[in-house]
Amino acid sequence: MAVWAIGDLQGCYGPTRRLLDKLRFDPARDRLWFCGDLVNRGGESVQTLRLVHSLRASAVTVLGNHDLSLLAIAQRSEPEQRKVNPDLQGVLFAEDRVELLDWLRTQPLVHVDRDLGWMMVHAGLAPKWTTRLAEQHAREVERKLAGDGARKLLKNMYGDRPAWSPRLTGVERDRAIINVFTRMRYCSPRGRIAFEEKGAPGTQTPGLYPWYEVPGRAERDLRIACGHWSTLGLFIGHGVHALDTGAVWGGKLTALRLDGDGLEVVQVPGRDVGSGTPG
Repeated sequence: MAVWAIGDLQGCYGPTRRLLDKLRFDPARDRLWFCGDLVNRGGESVQTLRLVHSLRASAVTVLGNHDLSLLAIAQRSEPEQRKVNPDLQGVLFAEDRVELLDWLRTQPLVHVDRDLGWMMVHAGLAPKWTTRLAEQHAREVERKLAGDGARKLLKNMYGDRPAWSPRLTGVERDRAIINVFTRMRYCSPRGRIAFEEKGAPGTQTPGLYPWYEVPGRAERDLRIACGHWSTLGLFIGHGVHALDTGAVWGGKLTALRLDGDGLEVVQVPGRDVGSGTPG
């Protein structure tokens, strides 16, 4: 048995299949952890979503910002849905869209396996969040997303404010939690996210830190697998294992083995593109 964490797929079905072949993935024996952003930009989102859905008995995934955006768009009128890019329309107007989107809506923001010693999020954690606090805050949003509160949550989740505070309530609390889990790259020592900063470390405005390097951050008892930050690339440090290596931008699609003693990394070429700008 092997357990593999895989970085952002972003609708890159071909590279995903090639990576699974290279891993010699056996769904009867092995397990996959997908770091979120299954869809958007790669041109094969519906095929990618169908593949991950078909592997659901042998895989776990966490929601990324692009996955949540797809779910929010699915709540809009058909004319509004037809304004989005063709890649997302391929999901929104697929014959099996209800099955795929209902499944996606029930996926978590955080996955934890304490026996294995790992947790997975899409983007990051607030500086003061321990792993258990992160689980608690994730469950708050997941219950609403999977239940009757989904429409209200998805309608109100967009926006860069407020910054996270334990005193927040209602839709502002939900939005702040979602932003931490799915949009975090850099933040201030007090945890205010710098949404406009997307470059590699060293390019950020002075006074901002990668979320995993903030001074005074909480100690965490689990190793963390994450994605989201393509300009960071493959990064291992501070207990964090960042796996978004820009497959959708022509980089690589990366898998990291989570069980075993060493750190085994397997990569395949990503999507064939002429040029593009990470985001």
